[in-house]
Amino acid sequence: MRFVKDGEHYKCVVTDGILKAKNRIWIATANVKDLHVIGGRRRSLPLLNHFEKLQRDGVSIRILHGAKPSAPFLNTLANLTELHRGDGFEMQVCPRLHSKIVIVDNYMAYTGSANLTGAGVGAKSDKRRNFECGLVTNDPEEIRYLEEYFDNIWMGLYCKECGRRKLCPHPVI
Repeated sequence: MRFVKDGEHYKCVVTDGILKAKNRIWIATANVKDLHVIGGRRRSLPLLNHFEKLQRDGVSIRILHGAKPSAPFLNTLANLTELHRGDGFEMQVCPRLHSKIVIVDNYMAYTGSANLTGAGVGAKSDKRRNFECGLVTNDPEEIRYLEEYFDNIWMGLYCKECGRRKLCPHPVI
C-alpha cells in the first residue's frame, strides 16, 4: 500500500491505473466532471475519449457517482456515440455516495479524498488543484474489500433502507 498526495494522483491513478486497464475499471466519485488527460502527441483529451478507446479494446467501465455530472462531461459523452450506447460503459447515480474509489483489473485500487475531476486527481496546475490524499494498493485482499463495497452500492444493497430514496432518480431496488 502506498500513500499518494496532490499531483501524485494523476500518475498513480490515471496514467498508471485507468489508462492501462485491460479488462475493467470501476470508479466511485462524488463529482463527475470533464477531466482532460494527456493523449497522443501530448494533446489533452477528455478522459471519456480514452474510455471510448478502452471500451473498443474490451474494457468494461462502471462509474458510480453522487450527483449529476457537469454539463461539459454530458456534452462530451453525448458526442461519443460508441461510449454512451452503454455497451460496456455504465453510469449509476447514488445521492448518498461520497466515496472515492478506483479499481483497475483487480491489480490496482485507489481510495482517498480525490474525486474524478482535474482538481481532484491533480491534472491542474499546482495553484489550481485540490489538496488530496489517498492510498493505492496492489494487495488482492484490499482490492477485494473495495470491490465488495463498490458492488454492494452498485447492486442496490442499501437502497431499500436508504433515507434519501425519494431523492434518488433511479433506485436500484
